[in-house]
Amino acid sequence: MRPATLVRLALAGNRTDTARVVLTALSALLASLAGMAALTVLAIPKPAGDAWAESEQYRNELLREPGLRGGTAFALLMLAIPVLALAGQCARLGAPARDRRLAALRLAGATPGQVTRLAVLETGLASLLGTLAGLGVYLVGRELLHRPDERGRLALPTDVLPSTGALVAVVLGLPVLAAAATALMLRTVTTSPLGVSRKTVRERGPRPWAGLLIGLGLASFVAVRPVLYWVEGNDVVLGWLVPLLFLVGGLAAMIGVVIGTGWISHTCGRLLHRHARGASALLAAGRLMADPWAGSRTFAALLAAVIFGAGAAVQRAYFATQDQVEREQSRLAGVDADVNPFYLSTMDLVDAAVAVAVLIAAGGLIVALVEGIVARRRAYAALVATGVPRATLSASVAWQALAPAVPAILLALTVGALLGRGLFPSVSTGGSSTVVCDATAALCDDPATRDQYTRIVQTAEAERAIPVPLEQLAWLGAGALAAVLVTVGVGLLFLRVSTAVDELRTA
Repeated sequence: MRPATLVRLALAGNRTDTARVVLTALSALLASLAGMAALTVLAIPKPAGDAWAESEQYRNELLREPGLRGGTAFALLMLAIPVLALAGQCARLGAPARDRRLAALRLAGATPGQVTRLAVLETGLASLLGTLAGLGVYLVGRELLHRPDERGRLALPTDVLPSTGALVAVVLGLPVLAAAATALMLRTVTTSPLGVSRKTVRERGPRPWAGLLIGLGLASFVAVRPVLYWVEGNDVVLGWLVPLLFLVGGLAAMIGVVIGTGWISHTCGRLLHRHARGASALLAAGRLMADPWAGSRTFAALLAAVIFGAGAAVQRAYFATQDQVEREQSRLAGVDADVNPFYLSTMDLVDAAVAVAVLIAAGGLIVALVEGIVARRRAYAALVATGVPRATLSASVAWQALAPAVPAILLALTVGALLGRGLFPSVSTGGSSTVVCDATAALCDDPATRDQYTRIVQTAEAERAIPVPLEQLAWLGAGALAAVLVTVGVGLLFLRVSTAVDELRTA
């Protein structure tokens, strides 16, 4: 099959296929913007002569201080995770119609490899269009947002540009990654000329092995502080070992929670099947046991955002406790405390990033739920035709979404909080001595009289455990659950359309 024919067939389809391409391109655009923003922060040059000198051309301390730029770039990259998950959900939109089109191509003589290349090419082209559009938005926005204030300082790093190689890696790397993920998802599916899909059948439910990954993630975060103590002074080891612990621990915990959602879904289905009495709960139980991994696919981005938000809540509690301890120590020393609230204000930006991630994840939830309803519209229409009330089907959809979502969100909150506590278990300050002058400024500044009014105040060591931020965790969990409820509400609107009797005639 010639390349031009492959491209033409990959871009063919109905309105659902067009929506899938547009949503995939939009997801790639958002992910590329997050990656380019992170690269821009990392591209800020350090002043010559001092590696820790601040870049005074910026108003925001996150950009001025070199030690904070790595964390800022990491937070921007974290925003790409729910966007990539949204792209994965969009790739499943209209899957039945796409399978019928691929089956027709198999009838016309196409090989399974050619059919797979068609699906991969569709995703890759859509992602490439999105990343190219993202590059255009980035370059135009860079010019529009370059607005120095009266002192010549910038709000954003619009005066720097990542290297050409880095930009090319983002623009081309994301489509390649999306295409590889599509090929990976299709590796166990072979569509026959009659449109029959053969998949590996799971004979038993998921096992709770995800707990091992969660334990590995928690152990990696707990090991960070001892590693900092053991290899103190060895910058070479610290340069790769500590980031490796963060990367391995964070990924292991997130993957463990996402995979564990499959076990949670299957367990919830078994419990509903055993104890439920209503038809809606029994229908939901059958769906949860038949496809327990649907919860992992659907809630992946939301759970990742909740884990990150819970860890950020513990870090905020650490900074608040540190601020309180420093104020108390200064008060004991008789000094007016003027503690810099910079880190607490920085956490406001982190919370805003978490809120954006939850909103993006909610978009992915809507796409996934609507795709599931549309894919099973013939079965739903058949149930309505046999006398099953639409209210029963609506309740079953709500059961199927909420039954695994509630325990999965609680698990994500717990894991995120434990990751934060493993990294910041307590606040400790060493003993110190402070010279205090109990007189006017003139007497304290005069060497002849200063010694008469000065005294030395000894401050003992202090250590305080970090409190669990229950209120912030509760708000985060409530926001995630609200996103699920909104998703269910939107899905029920599509359910009424998809249960029309005319859907029984759908090919």
